[in-house]
Amino acid sequence: MTGMGFLKRLLSSATPGQADQTWRKTTHGARILVVDDSATIRAVLGRMLEVDGYEVERAADGESALEMARAEPPAMIFLDIVLPGMNGFAVLRALRHDPATQHVPIVMISGNQQATEQFYVQRFGADDFISKPFGQSEVARSIDRLVGFGRLSAREAAKVVSLPVSVPVETIPAMLANATDEPAPVSVPEMAA
Repeated sequence: MTGMGFLKRLLSSATPGQADQTWRKTTHGARILVVDDSATIRAVLGRMLEVDGYEVERAADGESALEMARAEPPAMIFLDIVLPGMNGFAVLRALRHDPATQHVPIVMISGNQQATEQFYVQRFGADDFISKPFGQSEVARSIDRLVGFGRLSAREAAKVVSLPVSVPVETIPAMLANATDEPAPVSVPEMAA
């Protein structure tokens, strides 16, 4: 796959031939750590997550990732297998043996499609595996699975507020602050005959 094709796939919102789906998400503002030696992957994956309302931290190597995760454990981690210095398997083992981070869901990512990597990922305690190149749907599906398995908290449904069509912009904040779950009565002007 060419470099441009890889970027198009990363930035796409769905895999080819797949209809749009609604995926469960974790808590809005949850901190997610993205660990990859590729600045492109860190930027693109981080942006995918930020668009969904997550706070993203980024690390370029295993040692930095361990320091960041131990200092303030994130809600979840996307961890590349091939890293400079300490590889992703060593980082995964260290995180699983540390009481402060052993509960953090970890999704391993790799461009190597070999089944042996997936075997070791499962053996060392990763929660999921995503092959590169991946798109928004693979990331969303992984988070959805973790929410479904109870490894991540589910995001509460957003409250939908309907506003009358002819509302002055200045009054919207007050209307939202006083919003209730009860639908507001709607008055429809009579039409002239």
